[in-house]
Amino acid sequence: MTTTAPEVRKTPGKKRGGKVIGNTGLYVATSIAALLFLIPFYLIIRNALMTDPEITGENWKWFPTDIQWGNFTEPFNDDTVDFGRALWNSWVVAILHTTGILLICSLAGYGLARIPYKHANKIFYMVLVTLMIPTAVTFVPSFVLVSSLGWVDTYRGLIIPALFSGFTCFLFRQYFLGFPKELEEAARVDGLSYWGAYWRVVVPNSLNFFAAMATITFISGWNSFLWPLVIGQDPSSWTIQVALSSYMTNQTVNYHLIFMATAISILPLLFVFLFLQRWLVQGIAQTGIKG
Repeated sequence: MTTTAPEVRKTPGKKRGGKVIGNTGLYVATSIAALLFLIPFYLIIRNALMTDPEITGENWKWFPTDIQWGNFTEPFNDDTVDFGRALWNSWVVAILHTTGILLICSLAGYGLARIPYKHANKIFYMVLVTLMIPTAVTFVPSFVLVSSLGWVDTYRGLIIPALFSGFTCFLFRQYFLGFPKELEEAARVDGLSYWGAYWRVVVPNSLNFFAAMATITFISGWNSFLWPLVIGQDPSSWTIQVALSSYMTNQTVNYHLIFMATAISILPLLFVFLFLQRWLVQGIAQTGIKG
């Protein structure tokens, strides 16, 4: 006679207990990671509202002894750097840069994903090859071209050379490959062309993904430094990143001015991120599913 071992059943209480412990550990780890990411922002705000002796003093202070609210207007009153002009230039460059890249790369991605053409894959592979070319290789030829066109110290020189992004084109193509073809086929039956299907059907139903790409592209354009530094040789054409670099020289370093100007320059990015946060998360989630 054979005997079977009694079946061991897990009690619901143990399952709930393990789930609670797992969730608690996840929340703790997430909270620690969030605090670590917030440390640089805390230091920026702290130093922006301090005096230079407090920032460089031997004794660490978590908060300013006397909050220097006057530091907020100091970047705009500085005669050596036109901070307000630099902010305006960054707004113009970032907005036009974002709009142009979304239009050009979305059209290129849609064409590679939907329009039948026997060399479409070859063109797509050529786009991917551009991702493997270091930026330093194309930097000098791009500057020579822009200089020969007379675009130095102009918005055209700051914006146009960066209007095509192979990586953004790749992301749009991968997204459009997962877009429901039935919607486009219905539009084609109604007499719409590829452009009509793209503009009237695809774009309105892809706003989440467009918002995600717009957020990433805007941040990239706002934080661009090397190209604006070379093209914007006149102080009137400086962007905010170039203006920030001018506060640190070999002779003097005005710490509280640098941190206050940095804090002000972060505000537009914070506004854009908070405004587009919901669409950004949804767009990234869609990219992961359909990419």
